[in-house]
Amino acid sequence: MIEFEIDDGDIQKALRKLQQKTGNISPALRKIGENMTESTKKRFETYTGPDGVMWEANSDVTYDRKADRSGIPLTDHGTLGNTIHYKLFGNEGLAIGSPMKYAAMMQFGGTKSEFPNLWGDIPARPFLGVSDDDAVEILNIIGRHLDF
Repeated sequence: MIEFEIDDGDIQKALRKLQQKTGNISPALRKIGENMTESTKKRFETYTGPDGVMWEANSDVTYDRKADRSGIPLTDHGTLGNTIHYKLFGNEGLAIGSPMKYAAMMQFGGTKSEFPNLWGDIPARPFLGVSDDDAVEILNIIGRHLDF
């Protein structure tokens, strides 16, 4: 499993406020998980990372290995995008990801010199992460839970 933390002071501050008010942030985390899962899946439709940058097209080496020469990375069979899900860790946290073994390679990229089993260098094509729009929606979700 790939793990990285999103360091967003505004979101952390809002979650602490919710924790102090309700003692239970898991309902908000569940809603955030649902929202982030859908947001992440949409990246496979727009071919963009959470930073808004489009993914690099497939290389000629990749084209030569594929029957479908569509040039659209990470979308051949839809498996990676269709396996995005969230996992709630009680009142403690939330993870968004995919169980596919190659997910980390697609997220971070890698070179043939680092990983000799690759057919060529693979550029990073980030699909996990919090976009600016995601951060706004997360704060809105927390705000709605604070208003209950």
